[in-house]
Amino acid sequence: MRPTASPMRRDGDLYALEAALERRGLGPVAGVDEAGRGACAGPLVVAAVRLPPNARLAELGDSKLLTEAARERVFERLRRSRAETAVVAYGPDEIDRRGVGVCNLEGMRLAVARLATRPGYVLTDGFPVAGMPAAGLGVVKGDRTAACVAAAGVVAKVTRDRLMGELDERYPRYGFAVHKGYGTAAHEAALRRWGPCEQHRMSYANVAAHRAA
Repeated sequence: MRPTASPMRRDGDLYALEAALERRGLGPVAGVDEAGRGACAGPLVVAAVRLPPNARLAELGDSKLLTEAARERVFERLRRSRAETAVVAYGPDEIDRRGVGVCNLEGMRLAVARLATRPGYVLTDGFPVAGMPAAGLGVVKGDRTAACVAAAGVVAKVTRDRLMGELDERYPRYGFAVHKGYGTAAHEAALRRWGPCEQHRMSYANVAAHRAA
């Protein structure tokens, strides 16, 4: 039988799943998440995180539900906590050439493999990923259920948002610092007016529709 994602209670302790795995001798536990899969411009960023033993980080949670300021604070707390992190990024050209799904899965494997300590178990957000360096489990809404997955989501999101801020300085017409490359109404309006730039994913339908004939 093929493995399936595991639904977990979202009202429980964010650290309970990792603690249970550690008690059973399956640690250290690493979490993996991505940012930018649904964007039509900018990179896809994948992060893996292994939290230090007994870590409890204030404000840690689903990166999508945190404010930008809160994400930055959590990111800094992760850095100070000596959490192990690894990040893999794919640019628009590679996403167009290989597909965002292929890049996402490969990035998850590479990020885990690049952690300083080889994990005994890997938790991924949403679905299981074959070919990981260790056994693992896909957890539905993992960034609201497992601290290491939430931490990976914050690292991926903050890293990508900073990259989009840099791209905004190079391509100020598009408003990348505001919408982060996602298909908002403002972004679509900029595409209609200016057409896509080299940071857009040309294989995406909404971008291709605005390419010069």
